[in-house]
Amino acid sequence: MTSFQGIYTALITPFKNGKVDERAFGDFVEWQIAEGVHGLVPCGTTGESPTLSHAEHNRVIDLCVEVARGRVPVMAGTGSNSTDEAIMTTRHAKKAGAAAALVVAPYYNKPTQEGLYQHFKAIADAVKIPIIIYNVPGRTIVNISDDTLARLAELPNMVGLKDATGDLARPYMLRAKLNISSPWKGEDQDGGRSPRAKSLKPTPTPTLPLPGGGSFVMLSGEDQTAVAFNIAGGQGCISVSSNIMPKACAEVQNACLAGDYAKAVKLHEKLVPLHEIMFCETSPAPVKFAASLMGKCSPELRLPMIQPNADNKKHIKQVLKNLRLL
Repeated sequence: MTSFQGIYTALITPFKNGKVDERAFGDFVEWQIAEGVHGLVPCGTTGESPTLSHAEHNRVIDLCVEVARGRVPVMAGTGSNSTDEAIMTTRHAKKAGAAAALVVAPYYNKPTQEGLYQHFKAIADAVKIPIIIYNVPGRTIVNISDDTLARLAELPNMVGLKDATGDLARPYMLRAKLNISSPWKGEDQDGGRSPRAKSLKPTPTPTLPLPGGGSFVMLSGEDQTAVAFNIAGGQGCISVSSNIMPKACAEVQNACLAGDYAKAVKLHEKLVPLHEIMFCETSPAPVKFAASLMGKCSPELRLPMIQPNADNKKHIKQVLKNLRLL
């Protein structure tokens, strides 16, 4: 099975004159792969999936898989607040050749924890593809609890979590719920185990092994806290910033996967201004404008998303200049 770890870019969807710009998208995917990302995520929030038609959604997944040609895994966004629709899109992703499906918690209809469990279980039962659960309460208004995640992790093709809460306690809490041992090895001077001890070094693992077999990966959905998330037991990040600096973001995750967190933190600190400016307004407006400045696509968005205001455009341009991207 594919090991889902490292940096996965939450891809933008380029538009031109109101339509998906397939050439720009294909070129963008090629550039991402050449820069060393570990995987690609088409049709997520950053890809403006809410304003893609069903045909466009499927086509973008198809294009990503076709261009990637198996060089890196494609984790297709297939979530919906309609369980039947999510099943339909997930089936298409599997047929297209995606390595996994990223399925967001149902938004707007605000299900209970049992409703969330039944939603994800229905998708997992209907489509035998590795599924990454996407928890982003800031957009969905529902937060998948640790207890619910622990139940879902028992399903054979539920292989991981993208958590965009910024809650750095979650990896610790979820490991406890799943009875997964710490990724840290070694002992401090008193003989106890602690990641704060200088003698301790993390043992990097592609995924967290579950007691009953199988594995479960934890991916950050927030660039700014991604390294801290990994230190707590995560294995990577589904990133917005890697649309703009894929090589640099990949280097951060490579250092994490090698267990060199001192290097990872040093590399991460250089990217902090980029991470911050990418969310100066609702994403993906800032990242798409930044990509347009680099000649990767037009800044075109679909309503209700609009381009950043004039002041933020200036700030974005300045950050890119400071990072020598312009």
